[in-house]
Amino acid sequence: MTGTARWRRYIGDKRFYAMVIAVVLPIVVQNAITNFVSLLDNIMVGATGTASMSGVSIANQILFVFNISIFGAISGAGIFGAQFFGAGNHQGVRDCFRFKLLVGMAITLLAMAIFVFWGEALIGKYLLGEAEAAEAEAAQEYGMRYLWVMLAGMIPYTISQIYAASLRETGNTRLPMLAGTAAVLVNVLFNYLLIFGHFGFPEMGIVGAAIATVISRFVEMGIIMTFTHVQSEKHLFIRGAYRSLRIPGPLAKAIAIKGAPLMLNELLWSLGMAMLAQNYSMRGLSVVAAMNISGTVANLFNAVFLSIGNAAAILVGQSLGADLPEEAKDRARKILTFSVGCCVVMGSLMALAAPFIPKIYNTSDSVRQLATKLIWVCAASMPVHAFAHCCYFTLRAGGKTIITFLFDSAFTWVVSIPLAYSLVHFTSMPIVPLYAICLFVDIFKCLIGAVMLKKGIWIHNIVSKMET
Repeated sequence: MTGTARWRRYIGDKRFYAMVIAVVLPIVVQNAITNFVSLLDNIMVGATGTASMSGVSIANQILFVFNISIFGAISGAGIFGAQFFGAGNHQGVRDCFRFKLLVGMAITLLAMAIFVFWGEALIGKYLLGEAEAAEAEAAQEYGMRYLWVMLAGMIPYTISQIYAASLRETGNTRLPMLAGTAAVLVNVLFNYLLIFGHFGFPEMGIVGAAIATVISRFVEMGIIMTFTHVQSEKHLFIRGAYRSLRIPGPLAKAIAIKGAPLMLNELLWSLGMAMLAQNYSMRGLSVVAAMNISGTVANLFNAVFLSIGNAAAILVGQSLGADLPEEAKDRARKILTFSVGCCVVMGSLMALAAPFIPKIYNTSDSVRQLATKLIWVCAASMPVHAFAHCCYFTLRAGGKTIITFLFDSAFTWVVSIPLAYSLVHFTSMPIVPLYAICLFVDIFKCLIGAVMLKKGIWIHNIVSKMET
């Protein structure tokens, strides 16, 4: 094979990229707007002080575990949903929707109970580092105020995620984008009104920020549910979805078997991210504040590769469901190359923006300077995480959930967390090189992913013999 022919295996034609962009662009737009508004929210909350910003950041880290757990809970059924749609089986997609609804609501109620009874203790775990007692106490109080209000938005968040996931699996990424965009615009509006008390509204600080988020989640749920049901001729899976919540036993069993490792993976991965953040927080409250800034900025620029990963799961899953394994392999290879290439560009832009964005925050110069350095580390590691992320979603598309569990959360708990813990507790290494080492260890994860993708162990049609 000549060099040119070899490269063409990794680079698609105009038709291929048009197909990928049609799926990716609405997801990118939604994620980008969401994360841009999160940045604005972060700046507005930061204007109230470093302690309040740190408290909200910690509460959001705990809520992040819940958000990712919901993603994991519905992703198992999502693998089947994408393949059912590729096979033209709308009843199968409908049954997967019902499964998501039942499991998602059960997890939401459990999470709400955990936050009610143990929320204060969880927030306190992040305030054990180098900080004055008064600062730590203030941060904990702000975090709990924020968390109590956010409980009201958990159910609408789950319902919106269930509808959005099912719509994307059936090729409709536009409606979730529009609903998400409307929600974030509502969020930023009410943040402005309620945090600072403009136009006669009460000045509520971080409680106002939480109320604004809750309002936006009800708006998103209302829009996405209304248009899905009104346009049921386009979204066939929703027709009769609530006439019964019965799910065929063999399908429920199959989703549970495939989905349990995936749900456990997302739960353990999100807990792993929370554990890493807790380890970093041992370097002091200034590190918590700086990581809050750098993490918010990174999420904005990471929207591209996160969205491309979702597109890989959808497009590869549909090819597998249609019994086109060679097409699935070709799509996976080219989407992976596209993702890494995009992130070289996005990482460069992020590095250029790093010195300027922290200056917007109402915090100390030392926190701003530290945030800039942490953003540079995130920017440099972005292509590495893009590669690993795309590998994960490709493996997941074929239903290889045990392998994805080992690839993702097992790696986090066996490699990343012990490494971070050792560096934090047994060395005096500054946070910037420490953080860089912990991010770039994912290079080994990329090597593992590349081997598994090349072997093709993920190529599997899991719905061909499934009765619905």
